[in-house]
Amino acid sequence: MRRFPEPIANLVAAFARLPGVGPKTALRYVFYLLRQPKADLEVMARALMELGERIRSCPRCFTYTQAQICEICLDPKRDTRALCVVEEARDISTIEATGSYTGLYHVLGGSLNPIEGITPEVIRFRELRARLEAEPHIGEVILALSPTTQGETTILFLQKQLAPLGRTLTRLARGLPLGATLEFADEVTLGDAFKGRRRL
Repeated sequence: MRRFPEPIANLVAAFARLPGVGPKTALRYVFYLLRQPKADLEVMARALMELGERIRSCPRCFTYTQAQICEICLDPKRDTRALCVVEEARDISTIEATGSYTGLYHVLGGSLNPIEGITPEVIRFRELRARLEAEPHIGEVILALSPTTQGETTILFLQKQLAPLGRTLTRLARGLPLGATLEFADEVTLGDAFKGRRRL
């Protein structure tokens, strides 16, 4: 790749760190931005800065929030007897769009993948276990993980580790295709999967 001025090279490198963005796509993004008015670039830069300064992790469920505790954890209308375990915070918005679930959430922060160094110590398993021990009113733990090899491995691990706590463990029904991720599932399919969840 030809040498570019340092600000261009730095931004190309930054964009290339995003998932699914290679060097050519990153360069295309940078050249697009170079054609934009400076005011638009300043708005984008401010938005990125605010993302880092104003967004934090909820200490209860580990989703992203602007407040001390997220809206879902604070909502008195939520069913506190059900806890839905998801891989990533973005999965919550996908599930919420179905309107099929009214309980609480716990974000693991990934699924087990020892080859990539994602072990039980890396995901928020200890926090999940501590939460279940501290909140005995939670009767059902829904393992809403993507039906991938890593998701299935994580479900088996959680099932084995959480079974002694005496809670009902369920998983989403097989309405989701194997190898898919929750992020790309449509609301109807995901809603059916929630309604058809089964006990482990």
